[in-house]
Amino acid sequence: MLANFLNKSKPINFIGILVFFIICFIITVSSSFLSNGFSTNKLLQNFNLLLLFLSVFFFYNFILNKNRLTFDNSYAYFLFTLLIICILPELTTYKILISDTIYFFFLRKLYSLRSSKKVIQKLFDSGFWLGILFILEPISMLFFILVFSAIILNLKITLHTLLTAIIGFITPLFIYFTYFFWFDKTEEFTKLFNFNTNFDVHFYTQTKFIWFFVCIVICSLLSIIFKSAETLGVSNTFRRSWTLLIINFLIVFLYLPFLPAKNGSEIIFILFPVSVIIANGIELINNKIIQNLILYSFLIGSIFFCFFL
Repeated sequence: MLANFLNKSKPINFIGILVFFIICFIITVSSSFLSNGFSTNKLLQNFNLLLLFLSVFFFYNFILNKNRLTFDNSYAYFLFTLLIICILPELTTYKILISDTIYFFFLRKLYSLRSSKKVIQKLFDSGFWLGILFILEPISMLFFILVFSAIILNLKITLHTLLTAIIGFITPLFIYFTYFFWFDKTEEFTKLFNFNTNFDVHFYTQTKFIWFFVCIVICSLLSIIFKSAETLGVSNTFRRSWTLLIINFLIVFLYLPFLPAKNGSEIIFILFPVSVIIANGIELINNKIIQNLILYSFLIGSIFFCFFL
């Protein structure tokens, strides 16, 4: 039943999944009010968080549909929402959701390189958004690997394309430096290049995160193996997008251990490639019973992870 509902990408699917998320969000917020007490400021904060979540969902769906990263269905959006719900209690700060929205602006430009229109503009914009992401979290510099991978995969390797992405990256940094220079606080700017890292992943040894990573890694690897066997032998734009998705998947898993502070909210960065990759794997399954079994397992698992772990 669930597979049939998600088999087409329709507005009712988007609305239905969004309503389910909002219900989970309200339950999470209500439990916080019960334990910590009610306040108007906290209510306003949670309302603003909900708006940020809505922007994340909107841009996720936009990237997915605009670049045809899956067939005409709602599997990826459904999985992305469920994975968000899994770590919903950890997503309680503006910074991580704002960073994720900027991350989507960055990805939107990179995946749109599948089209040969406005290549220079797209590369400048991708560098620009990565520059802003770098200001918020300097370790985001690692995503430059994804920029160069996109340029190589889409056969757009020229001096102009390489320099454009770098110039786009430098632009927000120059504006940021100018601000601190004006107020004679350049030492604040130089702190960006300290690259504080923390390779301690002890936080992820909690039962919740062990099971979360085991589940998504196994499902992702199985999807990569079977989808790649079908995709990489065909010369089309999706093959390039699929390869970029796999690189995106690997880079984000490299990115997490480098982060100086880990509280679980940073996991949101891996959810884009993971949800799209797993959705592509589910599309390969012809048996509706198995599809429903997998989708219901994710649904039940997300509720369990959110409220019981």
